[in-house]
Amino acid sequence: MSDALYTKDVLRLAAEAAGAGRLSAPDGSYSAHNPACGDRSTIDMRIVDGRVAAMAHDTKACVLAQASASILGAALPGHTYDDLVKLKVEMTDMFEGRGQPSSPFGAYAVLRDAAHYANRRKCVLLPIEAALKAFENSDTREPGGQGSQG
Repeated sequence: MSDALYTKDVLRLAAEAAGAGRLSAPDGSYSAHNPACGDRSTIDMRIVDGRVAAMAHDTKACVLAQASASILGAALPGHTYDDLVKLKVEMTDMFEGRGQPSSPFGAYAVLRDAAHYANRRKCVLLPIEAALKAFENSDTREPGGQGSQG
């Protein structure tokens, strides 16, 4: 592994662990697992009027996945499912050398060097994918309490 992946900023984010823990009675929850490395990230959400009112994560993973979950924990409350979809697209673009995530997810730029390692990209994306699934598992995904019944 390259030391370029583990900058002070990445290590700081992982250590901060913003949003670490679990929510009691979440509206949506999902555990994503990367069998290639053993990383696991469980995301719990409370959703009100189609927006994340609270988010918590239990991330047992490498520093990159921990930093990613910490960024989500700090930035995701107040945002919608569509904002998460946009974030995943922007992350893919960043890994392909086309820009970086927009505010409030700009902190993901510190993980841009994962682009050089396909298996490390999966670590960074794991909490985002778990958050998307947690939202999809919620009965309150959309304003008015309409879940994704499709």
